[in-house]
Amino acid sequence: SRAASPPSPLWALPEELLLLICSYLDAQALGRLAQVCRRLRFLSSRDVLWRRIARGCLNSGFTQLGTDLAAGIPVKERVKVSQNWRHGRCRRETVLKWKCKQVASFSSSFLMPWMELDGEYLYLSQAENIQAYHLCAEGTGLQRHPQAIFSGHQEDVCRFVLVNSHIVSGGGDGSIVLHKIHGSYSVKFSAHEQEVNCVDFQGGLIVSGSRDRTAKVWSLSTGRVGQCLHTVQTEDRVWSIAISPLLSSFVTGTACCGHTSPLRIWDLESGQLLTCLGTDFHRGAGVLDVFYETPSLLLSCGYDTYIRYWDIRTSTRKCVQEWEEPHDSALYCIRSDRNHMIASGSSYYGVVRLWDKRQTRCLQSFHLSSPTSSPVYCLRFSTTHLYAALASALHVLDFTAS
Repeated sequence: SRAASPPSPLWALPEELLLLICSYLDAQALGRLAQVCRRLRFLSSRDVLWRRIARGCLNSGFTQLGTDLAAGIPVKERVKVSQNWRHGRCRRETVLKWKCKQVASFSSSFLMPWMELDGEYLYLSQAENIQAYHLCAEGTGLQRHPQAIFSGHQEDVCRFVLVNSHIVSGGGDGSIVLHKIHGSYSVKFSAHEQEVNCVDFQGGLIVSGSRDRTAKVWSLSTGRVGQCLHTVQTEDRVWSIAISPLLSSFVTGTACCGHTSPLRIWDLESGQLLTCLGTDFHRGAGVLDVFYETPSLLLSCGYDTYIRYWDIRTSTRKCVQEWEEPHDSALYCIRSDRNHMIASGSSYYGVVRLWDKRQTRCLQSFHLSSPTSSPVYCLRFSTTHLYAALASALHVLDFTAS
């Protein structure tokens, strides 16, 4: 009689069944499986297997709702780099330096660099110009000379946003300038009586906030470019502003020098006040940065040293979560991966902190300026690098380094 045929190995199963079985494995088990044979190494690297793991990692490119913000980068590689973010493993480098005049405090909006990341380019405000730098192939350094310079302000750029190949900037001269990145088109119009501290641009509308205690809504419709649709009397200096992703409202962060909440949400169509966020802010607890994660989830930070997480579906009186800066420093800027990670910039010694929303304490800290103290005025990050703009230099943290 014939000898019985040996059983087929597990990896001889159809790919659909193998993927189903492997979907129950964690990262360590998938790594071990990859060492078995070539077929399993290829199979265990499939994005579909790592997607579930990545959604629980820090800054892996997935939002809370599962949207992939970094399509094109293998998910397995992002999970590996995510471990470097969690454990603070990175290479630090100063990639740009510039001359800096003294800035007393945030009460002056001048000489505070701001930046935006857009694919292979980093846009950085320096004095009255915005310069576009091409990122080097490895993603760490910048090309020495800017590839483009966007000008138009008579005084320093305070803040700007980059949306749909357009740059909208507010300046110390009280004006707003709109540039089209790929072309010579630009528009400048007088917006406020004092410096424009903050701007946002969505859906053909610009919102701006100023030291003159007003926020304004501007049209960019054909034939109405630069026309003011609404003027909101905030009764306080406006430090930060953001349009809701639903394009129905916008939030202002003010200096909190009066008796009103520094966080207020306004109707974009009518300019009417919709709601105030919070009830227990101390006088002077101004909000220096705001960031929408979703239409209902909002992050804020400022002088009172707290990062606050607001869910306007549940309550407008109290935030749903908060984190305190451990060294009692004002927080100048925040950014989120729209999932688990928050990065913040402090007012002393260039301190950048990473936070995991699932924890109460700071996850990692990086001191980027010493012995001269400087705030972190702005920070931006990709899945692999974090860029921080200080008073006289641009620093980068490269988390691909082992």
